[in-house]
Amino acid sequence: MSITIELPHVGESVVEGTIGKWLKKPGDTVKRYEPLVEIITDKVTMEVPSPVDGSVVRLLAEEGETLPMGAPIAEVATADSPEGAEPETASIEIETAAPDSPGTTGYLLKNVTPVGPTGGAVVEIEEPTGTTADAAATQPAAPAAPVTPAPAAAPPAPSGSTRLSPAVRRLAQEHSVDVSQVQGTGLGGRITRDDVLKFVESGPATAPAAAPARQPAGETSADGEETYITVTPVRRMIAEAMVKSVSEIPSAWSTVEVDVTSLVSLRASVRAEFEQKQGSSLTYLPFVIKAVVEALKEFPTMNATWGGDKIILKNRVNLGLAVAAPGGLIVPVLHNADQLSIAGLAAAAKDLADRARTKKLTLNDVQGGTFTLNNTGALGSYLSGPIINYPQAGILTTETIQKRAVVIDDAIAIRSMMNICLAFDHRINDGSEASGFMAAVKSKLQKMAPGTSIY
Repeated sequence: MSITIELPHVGESVVEGTIGKWLKKPGDTVKRYEPLVEIITDKVTMEVPSPVDGSVVRLLAEEGETLPMGAPIAEVATADSPEGAEPETASIEIETAAPDSPGTTGYLLKNVTPVGPTGGAVVEIEEPTGTTADAAATQPAAPAAPVTPAPAAAPPAPSGSTRLSPAVRRLAQEHSVDVSQVQGTGLGGRITRDDVLKFVESGPATAPAAAPARQPAGETSADGEETYITVTPVRRMIAEAMVKSVSEIPSAWSTVEVDVTSLVSLRASVRAEFEQKQGSSLTYLPFVIKAVVEALKEFPTMNATWGGDKIILKNRVNLGLAVAAPGGLIVPVLHNADQLSIAGLAAAAKDLADRARTKKLTLNDVQGGTFTLNNTGALGSYLSGPIINYPQAGILTTETIQKRAVVIDDAIAIRSMMNICLAFDHRINDGSEASGFMAAVKSKLQKMAPGTSIY
């Protein structure tokens, strides 16, 4: 029997995908659950596994080709395929939650990593071990290995009786684990991520040496004056999203100077106690988040999208936080940010940033943003002109805090000053609304002083 593999559906908002890289070629044998192709969408990048054992007959799509979800991409012949038989269709069902009962053949999205301002992401797919409790027990306790083809020096492949998911296989390869020595605790004795991690902690496996930093591979021009780097599908999607934002959103820009001297004193007064209780550093970001989300409640048209013949106000404040990660810009979403205290925002923001950098975000973490905040000041920026995260109504940046001489009551004083910059959709808001929103953020930041509760 010949099976036609289709481009899997990964969510209602994802309508097409790009063939990033074929991991098998015609004539190659493929095991069930073995990665077949890397698919890239505006939401996720994932390795699609084969649903059957067999051999690849032909590829129906080229690398770099963009297709609608559900489109046929490959044909795989199984062992009992009669010659000349018409291929059947096999779809890979991908779910965002654990199956409700044993025997379900859905897949779990794990380690979702956004890759750009539109919420693109890298997803690892792991086969469920049975019940919801089983699936929860196999959540990774350490950063997952990056989504890359298996290295040449991989450990021996498991025998046919040992079936591994792609995520577990990569984890074993990363730690040089011989899976034949690992006792599986999953459904039917299957090896889970926790099984591999426990073996690493107690077994003789050796951790791989850190890989040296790699320079972008490129082709040098004939005269040696230029180097050409091929644009990856992910980079292309980010570029297309930026072009869409700039071409479809008539944006305007504004900046305001904020005196954060009292805020600096507040942070200094609570920093030691907070870090002792929470075990993590207290940055200025949660204070700014608090001011922004409160201002968004006062100016709801900043927490909105353009609907053509209507303005769509968002009743929840889901703040996108730009995070600089090794793979590029990531924008996870802090849901219901207006319901958290400053301390709660600090913990939630740190959790999102940590999971973004270690590729452990969930699909929900990169969806539903209503406004975006970017702390460009952490990179030393003094002034920014941000591009709106389409289709939101605005994006705000906070710049570096500097001590400057300012005039207060006709006297010169040294104050801690910070610029905040806003890009906004001029179809939804005019200068008066944007200025009112910025004034509200400024006022709230300047009112934060020693004695302000962060809990």
